[in-house]
Amino acid sequence: MTVKGIDVASYQSSTYSTSGLGFVMVKATEGTSYVNPKHAAQVAHARAAGVAVGHYHFARPGSMATQVTYFLQHAGVKAGDILAMDWEDTGVSGADKDAFIKALQKASAAHRVLLYCNLDFWLHRDTTSFCGDGLWIADPGAAAGHPRVEHAWTIHQYSSTDGMDRNVAHFADAAALTTWAAKSTSGGAPSYEAFPGAAWFTAGRKSPIVAAMHARLVAVGCDHYKSTANKDVIGSGDVASYEAWQRKYSTDHHKGWTGAALKWPPGKESWDALHVPKA
Repeated sequence: MTVKGIDVASYQSSTYSTSGLGFVMVKATEGTSYVNPKHAAQVAHARAAGVAVGHYHFARPGSMATQVTYFLQHAGVKAGDILAMDWEDTGVSGADKDAFIKALQKASAAHRVLLYCNLDFWLHRDTTSFCGDGLWIADPGAAAGHPRVEHAWTIHQYSSTDGMDRNVAHFADAAALTTWAAKSTSGGAPSYEAFPGAAWFTAGRKSPIVAAMHARLVAVGCDHYKSTANKDVIGSGDVASYEAWQRKYSTDHHKGWTGAALKWPPGKESWDALHVPKA
């Protein structure tokens, strides 16, 4: 389940439609010399609609600490707001990215801090998988809610239509998103299926968990579902796909798995790494 949202900057209206939305992410600043002239109005419009509000900073080469200070001076952050770093400039290194997020977390401990980047940056420029409180991934080539990343994600920017960037957040509903953003101890963060044990994965097993597993395997590029008509039921396609996932994960993360570790049924380590969402 997901929550719909948009992100806006100066080239979008300050009176955008909020129909059906649960959150709006607004560009606040860039580098140390630019403030979105519509930021205050765009944020006010979101607050008036009662949706969760986020502010993001477009990072440029230079001092990350200085940019964090500049961002917070101009963002007008309130309790429960989400903060994000926009990592798109090739002159901003992975180390810079980590430094910015850590500095922002330290300066705004009461707020959730996200990393926004596109698929290329995450897969080919990032080396630490550090994204603060969550990954906001831009992958317009994937269906909404199915970004092609192995890492757990919080927001997926999946398309740009009618001049507006469309997103979905990985929460059961808007209330769960708001609870998470407020850093409430009552929960609300994305949750994943606990490993049910190897014996659970028997041929013919019918469960929504199977369909959720299928969706994650498709998202990470391990889709061999050619013989499974009912995606709620474990079939030979599930076996082939999961074994492909184990091989891929072992290679990508230098696990050195062999034998049973690369075969069906799933093991706890690979299952936990797959991040199958709660059905």
